[in-house]
This record gives sequence, structure tokens and C-alpha cells, in this order.
Amino acid sequence: MILNLEWLRTFKAIYEHETLTGAAQALYISQPGVSLHLNSLEAYTGYKLFDRSAKKMVPTERGKVLYNFVLEPISKLETAEQLFHKSTKADRPTISIGLCFETFQFTLEKYISSLPFNVIIKFGHHPQTTQDLDKGVLDLIITPYKEEYKNLEFKAFSKEKIVLVCGSKTNVKGLASLLEKKKMPEAEALLKEQLWYSTAADMDHLKRFWQMNFKHNIDFKPNYIVPNISSIVRCLSGNHGFSVIPDFLCREEISSGKLKLVWEGSPCIENTLYFGTRKKTMYEKEISKVKEIFEEQMV
Repeated sequence: MILNLEWLRTFKAIYEHETLTGAAQALYISQPGVSLHLNSLEAYTGYKLFDRSAKKMVPTERGKVLYNFVLEPISKLETAEQLFHKSTKADRPTISIGLCFETFQFTLEKYISSLPFNVIIKFGHHPQTTQDLDKGVLDLIITPYKEEYKNLEFKAFSKEKIVLVCGSKTNVKGLASLLEKKKMPEAEALLKEQLWYSTAADMDHLKRFWQMNFKHNIDFKPNYIVPNISSIVRCLSGNHGFSVIPDFLCREEISSGKLKLVWEGSPCIENTLYFGTRKKTMYEKEISKVKEIFEEQMV
């Protein structure tokens, strides 16, 4: 039996996504195909690589060892695949853009079908997107960080405020009075009694906001952990509860009365957003078009 590299790619996807379904979606193949690859790899190695449960695939010790061996070479092969893949439509250029899911959904998603060139969207955060830009895997990134790379340049185009918001049914009179009188310990105690929403990936905005305004680390857990900030906005709209999120992601909901802007903080946390590009690119025209969309949407 000859080792098929696709088995290893599938193994890596199962390990990272923890389910056969997640691996299938990431690889754009069927779930039976994922199972077949895994069964073939286990037959080749002679070892069980995962313990199967109802909720997720748990790697065995042999599986962990194999993952550590194949991670770097498979990742390099995937990078090479992106760099050297030749499009079947040579007359239609393709650009790759790295940004977070919420920024894509708020700005670029509704314009994708109208763009006269191909677009590959890669969701990710600093520093991975910056590294991918430097390697040539990405052509444009949206980032709150300005880095010093020899072949890269960063241009500021917008700002975001990290603000405290709540659902429209939330009573904030008592909190507003405490904040106005700068009774921070009392305001903090009241906030800790409320319902809180955060994201599954991290709580960076909430942690930073709490540290800046209450001068110590957050010491409670949010009640509801949801996939992303867009989910937070939808869950809070017209309901009860609090969250700390970038202001541009909830402007429409605040304007329509579905959310309330409770507090911008003191001091206000403000991030500058940058376009990151390589200094030399053959896709200047296409990148400029995408930049225009972001500048219009994030005024």
C-alpha cells in the first residue's frame, strides 16, 4: 500500500476541526470521503489515530505524534498550492484578502458578486495574516496593527471604537447615573450582575475594556458564548444583556433602536485600521477597487 498525501491532509483537518463534518467542510469533500481517508491512513499506519465520540474526534497518543510530524510539511505544501496554482481563466485575475469574519460580513460580503475579478477570502487575525501577506499567500489584509516589514506597507483608512452596548430592553438608568458620577466600583458591581455575551474565539475586547476602565482584570464569565460578534449583535437586538464590541459593527442597530450605546469608556479605546499590502504587486487595480469599498463602508 502506498501512502496517499491526501490522507495526511484529511488527518490534519480532522485533528484541527475535531469532527468529520468540520474536516469535510474545510476540504470541500464529502463526509464519507473523509472517513475513507482516515480509515485508509489507520490501515496504513496500523494504529488507531482517533477515539470517536458523539461530539468530537479525540486524537490518540499515536495521533498526536503523527500530527506533530506532518503539521509543518503539510502546511508548506498547502502554501505552495496557493502560491503556484494556475487559474483556468487567465483573463480574470484573482486576489486573496485576509481579514476577520465580522469585518468581511459588514463591508465586503454584499459586493463580492459584483467584482470583475476573482476573490479568495481567508479569515484570520494578526500576526498570521501579516505573515501570509509577506509570503505572498495574501494580496491585501485588513488589520489594526501596523508592522515593520521590508516588503510591506500599511495605510490607515479608518478607526474603530470599542464600546459597551446593550439590548434595547435593558434598563441602564441606574448604571448611567453611576457612570456619570464616576462611581466606578458601584458601576462595576452593577455590571457584573447583568447578562453578558462574548465570542467563542476570545474575549479580548471585553478584557481590554475592563482593564482600561476598572483598572483590573475581568473576574467573571459571560453567560452566553456565541460564534462571532455578528451573532452577539443579532442576539442582543431587541433583548436584554450587555457586550463590548467595535462600534462600526453595530451602528445600524444602534441607529434603529435595537441596541443602546451605553458607554464609550474613559479612556475611550480606539483602534486604527490599516490596509496591508506588498510594495510591489501586479494587482494594484483590483486592490484599489476593494479599498474603495472599505473606505465607503467604514466612514
